[in-house]
Amino acid sequence: MRVGCAKAPDDECAGSPNGPAILALLSFAMLIVSLDQYIVVVALPEIGRELGYSAHTLQGVVSAYAVASSGFLLLGGRAADLLGRRRMLMTGLALYAVSSLAGGLATGPEVQLTARAVQGLGGALVFPTTLALISTTFPEGRERNRALGIWGGSGAAGLVVGVLLGGVLTRAFGWESVFLVNVPLVVVTLVLAWILIDADHPRDRSRSFDLPGALSATGAITLLVYSLAQGSERGWGSPGIVVPATIGLLLLATFVIVERRSSDPLVPGHLLRNRNLVVAVAIASLFTATFGSVLYFLSIYFQNVRGYDALETGIGFVLPTVLVVAGSTLAGRLVTRHGLRRTLIAALAVGAAGAALIGLAMSPDGSYVTLVPGLVALSIGDGIVFTTMFIAASTGVPDRDQGVASGIASTGSGIGAALGLAVLVLIANAGTEGLADEELRIAAADGIRTAVLVVAGGIALTILITLMLRPRPQPADRSPEPDLAQP
Repeated sequence: MRVGCAKAPDDECAGSPNGPAILALLSFAMLIVSLDQYIVVVALPEIGRELGYSAHTLQGVVSAYAVASSGFLLLGGRAADLLGRRRMLMTGLALYAVSSLAGGLATGPEVQLTARAVQGLGGALVFPTTLALISTTFPEGRERNRALGIWGGSGAAGLVVGVLLGGVLTRAFGWESVFLVNVPLVVVTLVLAWILIDADHPRDRSRSFDLPGALSATGAITLLVYSLAQGSERGWGSPGIVVPATIGLLLLATFVIVERRSSDPLVPGHLLRNRNLVVAVAIASLFTATFGSVLYFLSIYFQNVRGYDALETGIGFVLPTVLVVAGSTLAGRLVTRHGLRRTLIAALAVGAAGAALIGLAMSPDGSYVTLVPGLVALSIGDGIVFTTMFIAASTGVPDRDQGVASGIASTGSGIGAALGLAVLVLIANAGTEGLADEELRIAAADGIRTAVLVVAGGIALTILITLMLRPRPQPADRSPEPDLAQP
């Protein structure tokens, strides 16, 4: 048997001698998807100047990716389960290569924003598929925890590495390089995926794709995330926000009705009865709304308040990158040894303390050194929580539903990112209207500090939700593992 093992019994896959190669491949694919969410952030000023973006449309370079990715994650997970995980992984990667090339060669906003949306669609296929492949290749418990620790390390690191790499590439080669760098990386990944992962088995014709459910869910999530992402820019009461939000809510209601009547629903009822999965989705939403938003505000603080250029901003993220990778990689071992709930609570407490320290240290004239204690704590908590919440999402889920379960958790994280950033941007910008020059810089520092302190409170709230995780009974045919959700 070849190493892909996507359809094989857990015990066969766990013993595969080439397992590390598959894990490395999936982790690298996850790294590509994650770093693209923020790699453009430090290049935005240069992109705006050269391609003629307005202040109103420039943020679309980030939100176009986020909206498309969030909207199609659930569909991507379902497609992986029904149409084949290798097939969907390679399709998503191919979309990445083509859209990255188009984004780097774009001469105007329209082409580039379209390319970013296609990148998001590619990410919506790659993200849940890599998670599903790992969850079906490694048996639940120590083996899966270790694998998800490595995968999560790549994903969590990618969010921070994106800012670092974006700064280096923009300074050395110009903004185009933050798009074009993906092309050779994706081509190598595509070749290795073709070689290492087993061809997909024929589709199970007893299962339907639930097209009405897929279309209504995708439309609802896309429109709602768009409204959340653009609300602070366009005005929450503007027709351009109210209309898509209303349509999104109607589609969401349609989705609920369709799912209740479907014989093979997009979201199976037994998944919604898996309390650990439901809690994991809530944790993922709050994680991206809090931890994920700090990356954005740190980048703005470094550039607009402290006056760092793109390269200096990237260098400022070296320390968080190292610690996020370390925390994510260590998370699997911590869960195996101490239990899922205990690990999450400890990591969230450390992260909340870190966010509070960062917020208190932010000032118009503060130094990078004063941020270090908070960055250390926040980054360690970030890495551990990122991996652990996806371990929770895969716990107790049958192999045939791992793709859609991954899509559900990933969708929660996308919605959380849009909602969290929208609310926090409003908080950060509350006192800046009509100001300029030095007054604006001082007010921006105060607003960012307030937003980061709110993040600390949001992380503390996540601890309360984590208490709802419950233990799972041990499988009868395996040696005892530590209680995954032991308090």
